[in-house]
Amino acid sequence: MPIRLVVGLGNPGPQYEETRHNVGFWFVDDIARAQGSSWASESRFQSLMAKAQAGQIWLAKPQTFMNASGTAVGAIARFYRLEPRDILVVHDELDLMPGDVRIKQGGGHGGHNGVRDIATELASPDFWRLRIGIGHPRTLSLQQAVADFVLHRPRPDEEAAMRQGLTRCMQALPSLLGADMAAAQRTLHTSSKPADPTP
Repeated sequence: MPIRLVVGLGNPGPQYEETRHNVGFWFVDDIARAQGSSWASESRFQSLMAKAQAGQIWLAKPQTFMNASGTAVGAIARFYRLEPRDILVVHDELDLMPGDVRIKQGGGHGGHNGVRDIATELASPDFWRLRIGIGHPRTLSLQQAVADFVLHRPRPDEEAAMRQGLTRCMQALPSLLGADMAAAQRTLHTSSKPADPTP
């Protein structure tokens, strides 16, 4: 079954726009920009919404703050009668280095409060997750607490790596939206580094 809703997770407000925790917003913004879609506020869903793929797919940016993302996603899912497998949630991932991207369906929330709230609201963990690596303060040799780390802008090298990961996500978008996740994984897991020149 193709994906019908892509949800980017983040926190609303200009003070959070460029923080690590908002990388899910970055990706759905990339999709909307590429497709010439515009965002509109939908109060019934507590979200900014846009259409993609000639109106066949909804994009959403919950405006509820991260920890209450399920309120928005649940309202959208109920209104459009979506099953968890119809939904792709895009979020930051501490357990992956900046630029690494993985996709999975179901499983635990890994301590991510937005993912936890969505699973609770949908009464199921079986939605798809596109996990965008942001690194962990310990693996990046930083002394910040995790809560402080995710709410700050990444360092320039980290942001460059994250943007490269998002570029691969855009390259994999047709496969992601078509739920051909095996093909999407091949694109997402391919290094973005240029190949060595042939002698």
